Amino acid sequence: MPTTVPAIADVTASDSALRRFLHGLPGVDAVGLEARAASLGTRSIKTTAKAYAIDLAISMIDLTTLEGADTPGKVRALCAKGANPDPTDRTTPRTAAICVYPDMVATAKEALAGTGIKVASVATAFPAGRAALPVKLADTRDAVAAGADEIDMVIDRGAFLAGRYLETFELIQAVKAECLRAGGTSRPEAGGGSAARLKVIFETGELSTYDNIRRASWIGMLAGADFIKTSTGKVGVNATPANTLLMLEAVRDFRAQTGIQVGVKPAGGIRTTKDAIKFLVLVNETAGEDWLSNEWFRFGASSLLNDLLMQRQKLSTGRYSGPDYVTVD
Repeated sequence: MPTTVPAIADVTASDSALRRFLHGLPGVDAVGLEARAASLGTRSIKTTAKAYAIDLAISMIDLTTLEGADTPGKVRALCAKGANPDPTDRTTPRTAAICVYPDMVATAKEALAGTGIKVASVATAFPAGRAALPVKLADTRDAVAAGADEIDMVIDRGAFLAGRYLETFELIQAVKAECLRAGGTSRPEAGGGSAARLKVIFETGELSTYDNIRRASWIGMLAGADFIKTSTGKVGVNATPANTLLMLEAVRDFRAQTGIQVGVKPAGGIRTTKDAIKFLVLVNETAGEDWLSNEWFRFGASSLLNDLLMQRQKLSTGRYSGPDYVTVD
């Protein structure tokens, strides 16, 4: 049953009000959640549907490089791959975005000019989020000023796990305000604007329980997240079918109660076409067709694209080309 949401201003008026709301959310049946995620993952996808799913998955990728050794040349090469994933087949869709550190935003923006591909930037002291609020906001401000279309922020997991829910909410709100300084609104259904869209990363592998993931999801949505995102890809446990299913249920229920649609981005550990298709089935069966576009669902990935391209080539030629026939990231 969808959660009943009082007025957002009432829920977030104080730490005690927010705590009361979050701890009033239905508890997560872990066994049931994992069983449903596993069951949906066994769905058989036939050839025509598989070809559609592969192209859809390619179009949903935030092609990512977030390494200390990133160079302008590496970022430009990644942008070229996102714009033209398979040079032998111009019908291959482009990726949704290229995701980089803030200091690489300007390089990516220049390389992607005219392609329609978004530039996403991590921010707020990614990946640990261990910095003072002014530093986190400056990080965001720099990325938006450099031209980032999307900001992938991290919450302070320490604050959240210590029960400082309002502090977590206010951090997201403050970062959202920086995104909105670009002008307009970042929620498309509200019309207007070129503001950066905000993705809020929970680092689900560090939140310990499904109940915490549900609570974090609601904090993010109440604070104005345009997307809720599982992970940084920098810890041992990242996106899983179960934690993504839980977040999909949250965005579905949030829209049912508020009319506001929020996207979902699983990130980290999704490497194969089979994995990607399982996640698309989760989207379709849980949130519905309205989320089956890159406007509302993304994959945070670096290696997934290559496997999707190899499977796409196999479907079109009948032959498995192998990794030597796609570019190395």
